[in-house]
Amino acid sequence: MDLRPAEVTSILEKEIENYQGDTRMQSVGTVLSVGDGVARVYGLDDCMMNELLEFAGGVRGIALNLEEDNVGCVLLGDAAKVREGDTVKATGRIISVPTGPQLLGRVVNALGDPVDGKGPLGTTDDDLRPIEQDAPSVVERQPVDQPLQTGIKAVDAMIPIGRGQRELIIGDRQTGKTALIVDTILSQANTGGGDPTNPEQVICIYVAVGQKQSTVVDIVRRLEQAGAMPYTIVVLASAIDEASMQYLSCYGGCAMGERFRDEGRHVAIFYDDLYKQALAYRQVMLLLRRPPGREAFPGDVFNLHSRLLERAAKLADNAPEINPRFKAGGGTLTALPVVETQEGDVSAYIPTNVISITDGQIFLESSLFNSGIRPAVNAGISVSRVGGAAQIPAMKKTAGSLRLDLAQFRELQAFAQFGSDLDAATQAKLTRGERLVEILKQGQYLPVKVTDQVVILYAGSTGALDDLAVSQLAEFEKALIEYVNDSHPEVADQILTAKKDIPEETKAVLDGAIAAVKAQIQA
Repeated sequence: MDLRPAEVTSILEKEIENYQGDTRMQSVGTVLSVGDGVARVYGLDDCMMNELLEFAGGVRGIALNLEEDNVGCVLLGDAAKVREGDTVKATGRIISVPTGPQLLGRVVNALGDPVDGKGPLGTTDDDLRPIEQDAPSVVERQPVDQPLQTGIKAVDAMIPIGRGQRELIIGDRQTGKTALIVDTILSQANTGGGDPTNPEQVICIYVAVGQKQSTVVDIVRRLEQAGAMPYTIVVLASAIDEASMQYLSCYGGCAMGERFRDEGRHVAIFYDDLYKQALAYRQVMLLLRRPPGREAFPGDVFNLHSRLLERAAKLADNAPEINPRFKAGGGTLTALPVVETQEGDVSAYIPTNVISITDGQIFLESSLFNSGIRPAVNAGISVSRVGGAAQIPAMKKTAGSLRLDLAQFRELQAFAQFGSDLDAATQAKLTRGERLVEILKQGQYLPVKVTDQVVILYAGSTGALDDLAVSQLAEFEKALIEYVNDSHPEVADQILTAKKDIPEETKAVLDGAIAAVKAQIQA
């Protein structure tokens, strides 16, 4: 075969002309050691804190310890696929999660990957947001004054939550903390008809940290049955997931909520629960050889929760003028974290940390739960620092003395156990208190509209129920609400639009309705 130099030259010239060089610098390191879900990497000199790293076998990791001669990182996948000597690539990207309306109705993991078997999310690189972001500054916020209705009478009447607030839900195991969250999510259907495209609809994000997968499946099924999933995102880091995924899931969920808040929408995010997140963080930090402190938690465990919860806010109307990061003003992100206590010990390390960060707490008590008072809210030590600013005026006026009446009832109830001779005034207070406690009870997954709450609380606070037997109150409440809504539908609007108190003509209508229903019940 004859080789013609001219032909070879022309072919090489063509190849050189068509060659497009793609020269890139990439930071590459080597795995020094790996074990217990933690890897130490040599060679990543320009690595950033919280940077996403890519290991062999498709496993990802996050750089958390930046030391002189190595980088300590936690693995976000199967550690068995990573071996000593493997190559590690730096992505140059702080860990981010997909955000946006495509996530509504979906169940995703801590990194925003779908885990519900419904296919890809359909998000783009433009939808990615870093999981760690600065909280809005003081000038970018405005005071909280819009109510977030939970649908739970005891909460909306005595411990009102405002949009943009941080309200802690605290209590022992099996006292109804998650049930309170589910009721609140179901109640948000009243804000925009359950339509996520409606700008008034409150978006809900439920972050399940360290929960059993079966528990989360039951919650998702309950939300689907009630039609609440279209405006809800579930972020799952179950008990079988890596500790790193469990501690990062709250930040990922918060970033998803901030996207909606920064676009002027209203979001309620539920962290269930932050004690399990702290345990996962402790595990990761001890494996990274960070020095332990009280109860073996690292010294920055307070910062772990404070920098998460500080991101809840009500944005000022002019926030976009102050910071172009915000697309619209007036959006809110309401945080309702859960902390589980041991034997009601609210003075333990993590509970006191989170209590000091939040704007109040709803304390659920085992003894109340076991005695049949559900939801088991202890009105004595539960508090909301926003208070009446987060209530409609009619509710504020009607439920104004409710907490005091219940406190007096608890004191008298304890006193009355030791004596049989009670004067008429004491007996009247006990009678009223028993009926108030009874009307504050409600079934699980049955949130009550705020107008219906005002109607039944009006009946209880005026003493109209004092001559009814306690056993008749559940039947009376149901009949009264049906009667008012069917016969006087205008009452709901009059309650919502009232400026200070329920109008006198509305009170007259309610008094007539109460008398009519009582006559029917007592007949």
